[in-house]
Amino acid sequence: MAVTLLDMTATPAPSLRVGNASGFYGDRFAAVQEMLTEGSVDVLTGDYLAELTMAILGRDQLADPERGYAKTFLRQMRENLATIMERRITVVSNAGGLNPRELADKLTELADQLGLAPRIACVTGDDLLHRSEELHFGTPLTANAYLGAFGIAACLDAGADIVVTGRVTDASLTLGPAISHFGWKREDLDALAGATVAGHVIECGTQATGGNYAHAEELAHDGNDLTHPGFPIAEIHADGSTTITKHPGSGGAVTPGTVTAQLVYEISGARYAGPDVTTRLDTVQLTQEGPDRVHLSGTRGEAPPPGLKVGLTGLTGFRNEVEFLITGLAAKDKAALVERQIRTALAGREPEDLRFTFVPAEDPNGNTQDAATARLRVIARDHDAARIGRSFGAAAVELALGSYAGFHITAPPRDARPDGVSATHAIVPATEVEHMAILPDGERISVAPPPRVQELADVPEPPLPDPLPTGPTRHAPLGLVLGARSGDKGPDANLGVWSRDDLAWRWLAHELTVERLRALLPEIADLTVTRHLLPNLRAANFWIEGMLAPDTARREGLDPQAKGLGEWLRARRIDLPEVLLP
Repeated sequence: MAVTLLDMTATPAPSLRVGNASGFYGDRFAAVQEMLTEGSVDVLTGDYLAELTMAILGRDQLADPERGYAKTFLRQMRENLATIMERRITVVSNAGGLNPRELADKLTELADQLGLAPRIACVTGDDLLHRSEELHFGTPLTANAYLGAFGIAACLDAGADIVVTGRVTDASLTLGPAISHFGWKREDLDALAGATVAGHVIECGTQATGGNYAHAEELAHDGNDLTHPGFPIAEIHADGSTTITKHPGSGGAVTPGTVTAQLVYEISGARYAGPDVTTRLDTVQLTQEGPDRVHLSGTRGEAPPPGLKVGLTGLTGFRNEVEFLITGLAAKDKAALVERQIRTALAGREPEDLRFTFVPAEDPNGNTQDAATARLRVIARDHDAARIGRSFGAAAVELALGSYAGFHITAPPRDARPDGVSATHAIVPATEVEHMAILPDGERISVAPPPRVQELADVPEPPLPDPLPTGPTRHAPLGLVLGARSGDKGPDANLGVWSRDDLAWRWLAHELTVERLRALLPEIADLTVTRHLLPNLRAANFWIEGMLAPDTARREGLDPQAKGLGEWLRARRIDLPEVLLP
């Protein structure tokens, strides 16, 4: 019988340095140049897409079918393509948005103008708008499936220098280059999961290096300058383990805390589902390797679900608004008079939705006029812009000399404008989506869905740590003990909370229950809230269903994407164990 001996002298592929230079459409323009010139990277990624961005690009494409991509990316390439080619850096970006083929053509034209010849490829198949009726989506503005990373990898395997995509998962921008570099297959689930975590950490740019960080004062105390944080880099290894870092000398910091803050951002639970792998976030281990170096290891992967998420966006009509400033005595009575007058003026032609929100003065007897001034915000919505245009504005302005004492408004009403977007999602079988890689030579390769899938299931709640012994407490803000980060996923909100050390984790796990969270945040008291514990991260994630849905009270507030929800929680004062306090 023949025996094959393993080549014990073979060395694994070297680690892959992936630097991200964009977390959204509108991020720091100079970040691409900074990533290219302040240190070394093998791959440059850029994430330009969010649910809101897809709607913005959809409106662009209504005006001009050749648009629908992130124009900023094209300008960044004009300034930096020569450096990219000189240093042999691979570029992978989802800036293609709704029109990746057009962006690839524009890049080819740009390269010709610059006298350069990069090999450009693109990934398509995510756009399902033309199948909306067949797939029962209704009439959305955009409908895009979240594709995985193997199309990107196929382009890179074919020698592409630049790959532009439509809607892929954010982590796929990092995962695709790792698949190509290390030769991973569909069955290498742990490695795929490890690189997915790396992609999730760096996808939002400087949020991994101290941006938007709850404990920013600690980073500043340690001598880190947060004025101009550097963008993150993932050093990915052959087994999928990763070190998160940044260029030496760049601003900000990479710590277990900044990495944890990003790990708990925009997730629903311990199972992080993707088109290529379901990543078990409860298995991730963080280790501080040194200054600005945090190692992620131990990540386990499972077969992905059989369905792909499809992001659906639509326009929600038009809106107009005016804010009345009401100073001094009897402010509520004055506001009531304005409401009667507005409704009378609009009788018979009221908009579909007309809302009056009264915000009391800080102190009607205040030492400044601003402190003594209440506000009445009037918001009109309608699918017909004409109904809330000039007639609505006239109804407000014509009150100027015949309403309450001290009448004034913040600004004259404007013309009606688009109200924004609705963002929902659907699930379709992966087999229904034609994932296509268009290689640099024009060849089209169909990317098959995963051969093995499994339905998602909740992870059972892990055993709780021992509770803290009873001791003295102090009434203080929760943020002295816990960090938090929050955000939106369509109509739902995600609120991730973490502790600095094991002692605070013991308190968090027992005390910050769903019931306690509802009591601390009364606006979510009637909503479905699910808690997921992540002991390795000393964190808990709360998934709050419907918090941002249209027509909810929260949607009318100042924070329609729940970005400040975590900081509201941290500002709430409760009885905290003194042993946890500074």
